Amino acid sequence: MREPKATHCMVYVTAASKDEALKIGRALVTERLAACANVLPGMHSVYRWQGAVEEAEEAVLILKTRKELADKTVARIAVLHSYDVPCAVVYDMANGLPAYLDWIDISTSQV
Repeated sequence: MREPKATHCMVYVTAASKDEALKIGRALVTERLAACANVLPGMHSVYRWQGAVEEAEEAVLILKTRKELADKTVARIAVLHSYDVPCAVVYDMANGLPAYLDWIDISTSQV
């Protein structure tokens, strides 16, 4: 394992559907803003929106990228997303397998 540096991160996103999550994930991987996009369909959310408690079926999108690309990644999610206020939260990766972290670096280079 590498020394903890938090040079990589994951971006947690909720989307209205599996299709929307895939669309966003494909775009970000194609644009090299993310090395990988995991889509987890079938999440049931309970949340407060405009003063009321709501429930909806959603999908989770988890993106892996370099920390230096986090702001660009979140900004691009805002453009691609159907929600007025999308959930896009960045979590630092404290550590990981060196080969995996190198793969993230290679996959997100040329940005």
